[in-house]
Amino acid sequence: MPSMYSFSVPVFQRGLQNLSAYLDKIEAYAAEKGIEPNELITARLFDDMLPLSGQYQRASDTAKLTISRLAGIDAPRFEDNETTVADLRERLKKTQDFLATVTPEAMEGSDEREVTISPGGNKTVFKGEDYLAKFALPNFFFHVTTAHGILRSRGLPVGKMTYLGPFA
Repeated sequence: MPSMYSFSVPVFQRGLQNLSAYLDKIEAYAAEKGIEPNELITARLFDDMLPLSGQYQRASDTAKLTISRLAGIDAPRFEDNETTVADLRERLKKTQDFLATVTPEAMEGSDEREVTISPGGNKTVFKGEDYLAKFALPNFFFHVTTAHGILRSRGLPVGKMTYLGPFA
């Protein structure tokens, strides 16, 4: 039976790796079109939504906070002040470095661990398995998908296979 570890850490690592690949595409597209990459970093789908940088920050936060809550360990804190491709690369790297420290053993029993969160000020208590399946993974992929949508809406040549990433 797959473990909480296998449904969390590698999934987040892959999603963050795919977000990193988008940064390569941003740089290439900006160079090709003669624009500043930061125009894309500040782009939004709609005025009331976070910009691309915010989507990266929330995806990173979701990955590291989910794992810290499930494993009962402290997550690193980031300032949410990334404004460049280099800044976002560094944030993804720091998040990946944290995830790499977590072992399957650290996640044992996390399916039953109580997790309390307060999204939008509404306190919700989950068992770990429900937290991962019903909140954390959907939230993570919301931000990854929104990042994809922002870039696609700005004309970047990204599609479903970019979003899914390499399978090897």
